[in-house]
Amino acid sequence: MSSESPVPAPISAVEPSSLLNRRSFIAVSTAVGGAVVADGVIAGPSLAAPREAAAAAEEPLRGRLSLTVNGERHAAMIDNRTSLLDLLREQFGLTGTKKGCDAGACGACTVLVDGRRVNACLTLAVRLEGAEVTTIEGLAPGEDDDLHPLQQAFIDQDAFQCGYCTPGQIMSSLGCIREGHTGSPEEIREWMSGNICRCGCYTKIVKAVEQAAGGK
Repeated sequence: MSSESPVPAPISAVEPSSLLNRRSFIAVSTAVGGAVVADGVIAGPSLAAPREAAAAAEEPLRGRLSLTVNGERHAAMIDNRTSLLDLLREQFGLTGTKKGCDAGACGACTVLVDGRRVNACLTLAVRLEGAEVTTIEGLAPGEDDDLHPLQQAFIDQDAFQCGYCTPGQIMSSLGCIREGHTGSPEEIREWMSGNICRCGCYTKIVKAVEQAAGGK
């Protein structure tokens, strides 16, 4: 018995009928596939439906929001992804609240919501239905030139330089005083640590909070 492997026959030796069958199969398959695509069986409804679903999913959900800002009632249609910071600045025109890091790390956007300090950049506006929001513009809303005691204290103590962080510092200071965290300079620093001053006015900010807390 020979151990040699059989040598494949050259292509010219293959029966013409088998070549014809293979070629015919490929040609017919290609033609049918092209006809299916051309008729829209594949490119039509089966592909259009996922595209329509994806487009619908990309459309932002919107809702109606009603809340009180600085004693004034506001109602607005908003994208459900809108932050309180963008709502205040872009829709209500209250630009005193500053956008610093937009990541909750600097405190420049601090406002009071129902009396509590929050970072407006991290707060979804849609969650504040019926809430009461106080911004820097609402501390001294009277028509005269009287300032809020905290605002005056920051001036008296020269507790700012560029002033960009000051609205957030003042709003956080107000929350700090109302929460009763002003027993010592160390306590004030601890409870104001979420507010960053890039100009380094921390010592004077603490003195301003002490001044305002002393006068309540």
